[in-house]
Amino acid sequence: MTHPVSGLVPILATPFDDSGALDTASLNRLVDFQLWCGVDGVATFGMASEGFALTTPERSAVLAVLAARVPSGMPIVAGVNATSTATAVEQARLAAESGATGLMVLPPYLVKPSPGQLVEFYGEVAAVGLPVMVQDAPVATGVTMPVPMLVELSKLDGVTSVKVETQPTAPKVSAVVDAVEDDFAVLGGQNALFVLEEYARGAVGTMPACEFADALRLALVSFAADALAAARAEFARLLPLIRSGMQGPIAWAVHKHVLVQRGVIASDRVRLPAAPLSAADRRDIDTLLHDLALPEFAG
Repeated sequence: MTHPVSGLVPILATPFDDSGALDTASLNRLVDFQLWCGVDGVATFGMASEGFALTTPERSAVLAVLAARVPSGMPIVAGVNATSTATAVEQARLAAESGATGLMVLPPYLVKPSPGQLVEFYGEVAAVGLPVMVQDAPVATGVTMPVPMLVELSKLDGVTSVKVETQPTAPKVSAVVDAVEDDFAVLGGQNALFVLEEYARGAVGTMPACEFADALRLALVSFAADALAAARAEFARLLPLIRSGMQGPIAWAVHKHVLVQRGVIASDRVRLPAAPLSAADRRDIDTLLHDLALPEFAG
């Protein structure tokens, strides 16, 4: 089984209206914005999606929007972030039934699994039938997956890639690329903070937040064309905004505020335990946006 994910695959925010309800009109517009940005796929229920705050019917509704809006053949990756094998399999089955083409799977994190349990867990989730990306994110989960463990997971039927979010990311990307078979894909996360270094060391994709996909794509196109100085300059210009979207409890509100300011979604409302922005936070982000002069989406 070949994993369908490579290139720029942003993690979509989950728009809510001012009352806190799921805003499917804004979600449709957000998908259109990603297509306008030139992405290679989309993902949902990742770290940047507030998937932790969604009910099962809302997860189903989000996937229904994506399945209807995303062009045929473009990857739709659904995050699985459950706390047991049984609930992870349930989320995986919902994703498979709702149009997802791949899974991005966190390990169980409330009760920390043993190495043997990790292998059993990923094998059972992969048995649902969608290609599985292991999400290696120990800061969020407290579950460490050393390179030898990722090698073991890469041998499981249906486990086809890993998203490395272990700092420092670029050295671990190198180590995993060197240790696994060529058909096992390695991608980066961490909001694309070290994306150029990850690509230089063998990563085949990146999965950041979704509000700056057009600007990041410029850097990646330059990198692919071996115009490395231009890639570094384009990335350096974007870096303050990337950094702003990594600020713990306000990260989700940062993503959404930028999308509101760019004319993509209607509200920057978040759900607890995500925190809203203060007036000072908004001013700081608006200053960055003024300097970046990113175009407003008029699609």
